[in-house]
Amino acid sequence: MAEFLAERGQVGEHGIVVLTDVARGRRVRIARRGATVLSFEVPSPEGVRNIADGYRDAGELDTRPSSRYAIMVPFANRIADARYVFDGVPHDLQPGIEGASRAARHGFVRGVDFDVTDLRADAQGANVTFVTQAIRPGVHPGYPFAIDLAVSFTLDAGGLALDVVMRNVGERAAPCFFGWHPYFRLADSPIEGWELQIPADSVVRTDEQFIPIAGEGARAPLEQAPELDFRRMQAIGPRELNHAFADLRCDTDGRARTRLRDPQSGLTIAVWQPSGVMLAFTADTVTRDIRRSVALEPMESWSDAFNRLDCAEAIRLEPGAERRFTCGVEIESP
Repeated sequence: MAEFLAERGQVGEHGIVVLTDVARGRRVRIARRGATVLSFEVPSPEGVRNIADGYRDAGELDTRPSSRYAIMVPFANRIADARYVFDGVPHDLQPGIEGASRAARHGFVRGVDFDVTDLRADAQGANVTFVTQAIRPGVHPGYPFAIDLAVSFTLDAGGLALDVVMRNVGERAAPCFFGWHPYFRLADSPIEGWELQIPADSVVRTDEQFIPIAGEGARAPLEQAPELDFRRMQAIGPRELNHAFADLRCDTDGRARTRLRDPQSGLTIAVWQPSGVMLAFTADTVTRDIRRSVALEPMESWSDAFNRLDCAEAIRLEPGAERRFTCGVEIESP
C-alpha cells in the first residue's frame, strides 16, 4: 500500500483535493474554492479527530462565515476604513460606500475557484498546488495591481506545510502580503482549559476596530502586557484574544512555533512560520460555535500594513518580482 495518496473529490458542487498520510492515519481535505482547508483528520486517544474547525458543507463554503481557513492575499486581516495610500496615490476599496458598512478584510481570493496544477504523491508526501490569476486591475476596486498566486500544500511526516508564491505580473510596484486563517478544535471540551504558547516578545496594540494604533506605540513589549504573555505554555482561561504577537523567536531550524495543547488528551499542534506575526483569536465573535476553537493565524505582516510606514518595505512587491512565504502545522503529540 502507498504511504501517501493525492486524490480528487467533491463537496456538493465544489471540487476538492484529498491528501492522505496512510501510515500515520492523517487526512486533509482542501477545496478549490479559496484553496480552503475543510478538514484535517489525525489520530487521537479517542480515535480519529478532525482538528480543523472549517466549513461543514458546501453552503458554508459558499457563504464563508468567519473566514475559516481563508487564504488572505493581497492583504491579511483589516485595512482601516477600506482606504490606503501607496506610492503617494490614495486608493478606496469600497467606493461609494460610507459609514459603518465600510470594511476591507482578508483579501480577495476567498471566493475564487483556484485551478489545480500539481496533484501528486510519492514515498515522501502528498502535494497539491492551487493557482489563480484572479487579482487583476479593474477586478477589485481600489487595487489596480496584477498578482499571480500559487498556494502549495504538502502533507508529509512532519504535518501540513504551505508554500505560497506571490508574483507581481504588472508594470508597477504593488502592496502585497500573505496570511492564513486556520481555526483549530483539539477537543470538545471548553477552550478555557486548553494551553497556549506563543514565542513572541511583543504584542500589537489596536483600537476598538482591531486596527493597530499609529506609530511605534503599537508594538508593546510583553512586560507591559503581562496578561497577554504566553511565552510560557499556560491555560487560555477566560481571556478573549484577538491579538497579533510580534518579534517572534525562532527555533534553531528557523521556525517560530506557536503551540496549542489539550491537556486531557495530550494532543498538541505547533503552527510554524519563519517570520511575520502570529494572530491568536479565541473565536468570541464568530457566527457559530463561539469559543469552541482557536484561530492561530500566521501573517507575513501586520493588519493595516498597507497604511503603515514600518511595514512598507515588507509588503512592497516590484514589477516582475515574486515573494515566497511558508508556514504549516506540525502534530507534536500524542
